Amino acid sequence: MARKVWGVDSTNKVNPELYNCVTKKLGTPKFWGRYLTEIQNVSSGLTKMEISYIRSKGMKVLPIYNVLSNAVGYEQAQVAGRNAVFHARRLGIPNNIALFASIENFFQVDAAWVRGWVETIYPTGYRPGFYHDPVEGNFANAYCEAVQQNNEVANQGILWSAEPETGVCSERKAPKYKPATPNCNGNVWVWQYGRDAVTCPVDTNLADERVLAYLY
Repeated sequence: MARKVWGVDSTNKVNPELYNCVTKKLGTPKFWGRYLTEIQNVSSGLTKMEISYIRSKGMKVLPIYNVLSNAVGYEQAQVAGRNAVFHARRLGIPNNIALFASIENFFQVDAAWVRGWVETIYPTGYRPGFYHDPVEGNFANAYCEAVQQNNEVANQGILWSAEPETGVCSERKAPKYKPATPNCNGNVWVWQYGRDAVTCPVDTNLADERVLAYLY
């Protein structure tokens, strides 16, 4: 059994204030999920300075691409994938790191998009990842259909599950690692078990330590 590691993600920039809040009130993250780009009123985008700060604290960066309003169509996935790779390279994120498409449970999703994301990202040297909800919405069906079409989706993709949501808690009180999964093969290596902490503006996650090899 792979060991489990604790981490957080945030739409806000990681600065000393936020870092100190998290370490004092919740725990010491092994990784921190952050967004590759700035979206007004949604997420502040990663900078090279912020990446240096996160890494200087002994944490790894989990890069998230969220310039998406749905996940439909192969060509749309190609465009999104190329954009994610562009931003990762701009920020100096090296190859073999997973880039996670943020697919919300209210998005339309189809197998062509899921396959397109994998088939666009993987040849660039990065790893394709999906933040998703395997219970609500259509991601699980689309993903399993994409796996039938191309097994590389299951082999190369890394899944970050948003279910079940057991509630925010500290690292010490984190639940046993039991993320919900699609009904087909997949590397479900990250689980966001708590959202919107009151103490500090972060979400709380557990991960299979194997994912650390694919975080920066």
